[in-house]
Amino acid sequence: MSTVRSSRRIERAGVNALRALLEEHEHIVQEIDGGNDHGEDMIVNFTIGGKRTGYWLAIQVKSGKKYKRANGYAIPVEDHFEDWGQSRIPIIGVVYDMKKRELFWVNLTEQLRATEKSPGWVQVANTSLLNADTVHEFYTEVATYAGGARMRIRATSKEEALNEAVRARRGLDPLTAPNPLYEDLADFVLRHEERIRSVRRNLIRSLPLLITTILMLIMWPRHIRFVEGSADMNPYPWVLNLYLFMLMMALTIFFEFRAGRLPVETGKWLWVIAGNFFWIPVMDPDGDSGWWGTFWIWAGILVPSFGLKLLIITFIGFAVDRKRRQLSPAS
Repeated sequence: MSTVRSSRRIERAGVNALRALLEEHEHIVQEIDGGNDHGEDMIVNFTIGGKRTGYWLAIQVKSGKKYKRANGYAIPVEDHFEDWGQSRIPIIGVVYDMKKRELFWVNLTEQLRATEKSPGWVQVANTSLLNADTVHEFYTEVATYAGGARMRIRATSKEEALNEAVRARRGLDPLTAPNPLYEDLADFVLRHEERIRSVRRNLIRSLPLLITTILMLIMWPRHIRFVEGSADMNPYPWVLNLYLFMLMMALTIFFEFRAGRLPVETGKWLWVIAGNFFWIPVMDPDGDSGWWGTFWIWAGILVPSFGLKLLIITFIGFAVDRKRRQLSPAS
């Protein structure tokens, strides 16, 4: 039968002590199976008030006398220099002093990024104590470093975030490496995500209104010239009356969308009216003093006049019917 290494008890002592401390303060700990150990023993997701943050870190835990030094402790780098230095999440080194039953920590990624070649060992100060009194300071310092180095993990679920953190601890991935130009913008979007989602919904709903307004601004001089060439009248009231009607239809469509209804009929009539009246001055830019021009001049007077009244009466009628149904006792 196989035997259990005597050193395993020492190694597990540090891992167990650190895990107990972090979980006691509600941080999420995921141990890394020994067969998949590439220089870290666990992956941790910091939490605040019981809610996950975007800050993840990997931790290498060392236990035993061989990591003790005269003025502190030390963690061997071995062949992890590039992995730890290029990691996209902080790699933290923790030494467990079994005699004192105390944990001490160092930011391995920060230390190794500051040098061009492997130092062999990374010093761990005996003042960097990690316990119940300093765990919040530990979180603040590591999260601040991760935020400044743009090491946040953004994911929609715990599983997705964990998988991303596992990939991140293996170093820079050219396919997912952050683009510094857009990282700050991404942070802004995440801070105001709900507000931006609301603005986007309203922007989509207002597309008919925006498109109608833009077309009016473009077509204004063409309509003025068309009316001047087609009739002996002041063109401005004619154009304003037509534009007011189309704007009212587009505004009605916007609020119908906001109410959660699809304004099929209103949208269809706006498309027909706008399509015809925006097409005429393009095909006949200088107007027509004959029957053709006279027809469209009268159409531009009658359609908005009757159409606006019909629009208002129809939707007021719909609103009255809804209110009556709300006020009537249930049958």
